[in-house]
Amino acid sequence: MKKNILILATAALIVSSCGFGTMGTTATGSQTTTTAANAGGALGNILTSVLGLDKMSQKNLVGTWTYSQPGCAFTSENLLAKAGGEMAAAEIKSKLQPTFQKVGISSSNTQVTFKQDGTFTAKIAGKSWNGTYTYDESTSKITMTGLLLNINCYAKRNTNGISLLFEASKLLTMLQTMSALSGGGSSTLGTISEISKNYDGLRVGFDMK
Repeated sequence: MKKNILILATAALIVSSCGFGTMGTTATGSQTTTTAANAGGALGNILTSVLGLDKMSQKNLVGTWTYSQPGCAFTSENLLAKAGGEMAAAEIKSKLQPTFQKVGISSSNTQVTFKQDGTFTAKIAGKSWNGTYTYDESTSKITMTGLLLNINCYAKRNTNGISLLFEASKLLTMLQTMSALSGGGSSTLGTISEISKNYDGLRVGFDMK
């Protein structure tokens, strides 16, 4: 979190030194606004790509969430920096996209509803799944228990909704159990396994809104 504070402090210093808010020229005001926006964007990117920096309450988790794109996050800022930062996160998502398409995951057939009574209903690539869940707010860990599958994942707030993120092996288990892989199984296994080996402390899954 010290890194986040440093980013904000640096942005504030730049804003004050450029004289934003005074009767300066339009160019100066424009430059200052752009600098502040870039600093805010950098902070937003960090929050998006590190698991645990923006925790959710169980009340925030309740609702129906629909798949929008692959999701990923690192378990610490140090691991994100070691992997190459935001560019690494974008690359991971781009590698997961065709993998999820092969499995058949889309916004029309993949969603989950967390209810206040501790039950959930879900569809993963069109396959129905339901059961009960518990949520640990201190760790952001969701334990989902159903007839076909028991699995753990982690919830994270993102800019457009939430992310449901898994250890790579758990994600593979879910995809293999819930989806008809129809010839794409080996490539799916290889892609996700490769990603998990190349990046320490990574969670992968779904961005949902």
